[in-house]
Amino acid sequence: MRSKLIFLAIALTLTLSNSCVQAPEYPDEPVITYAGMNKTTVHQGSPTAPLDTLEIRFNFTDGDGDLRDIESGIPDISVMDSRDNSVTPFFIPEFTRQGAGNGISGEITIKILNKPGAGICCVFPNSTACVKSTTFPTNTMFYTIKMRDQAGHESNTIQTEQITILCD
Repeated sequence: MRSKLIFLAIALTLTLSNSCVQAPEYPDEPVITYAGMNKTTVHQGSPTAPLDTLEIRFNFTDGDGDLRDIESGIPDISVMDSRDNSVTPFFIPEFTRQGAGNGISGEITIKILNKPGAGICCVFPNSTACVKSTTFPTNTMFYTIKMRDQAGHESNTIQTEQITILCD
């Protein structure tokens, strides 16, 4: 009987030690992976077009957990338009840290609201943006995204799918 109790105690100890979950080890610089978009076709932002919102999702990890540096005034996320390399800055949304470790992971959704005179516009040769065009009914483009943490570490770069902009 005593040997059975010792065996059970050892088995229970081994089971408990194997069931402990180790915190994941992430690099100190942010790492991002593309997760998708809500659509790949949008109307350009014009007074006659319906309001349209493009949502871009990506996952992130950061080993030292030093994201969201809003006090510095320097945006955390850069979204670059493939047509002219213009950059739209975003701040990482506020989030609650969980757990005892410093490493964090999650998903971020960037929303680009296409409203009259702002948002995503068609770009034409020798023409201003956000105007109708019968010669060029659509534009195609993609976004390139990267982020940085408080220490200035920059992430890898990700790219969205091809986006078609309706220029009507």
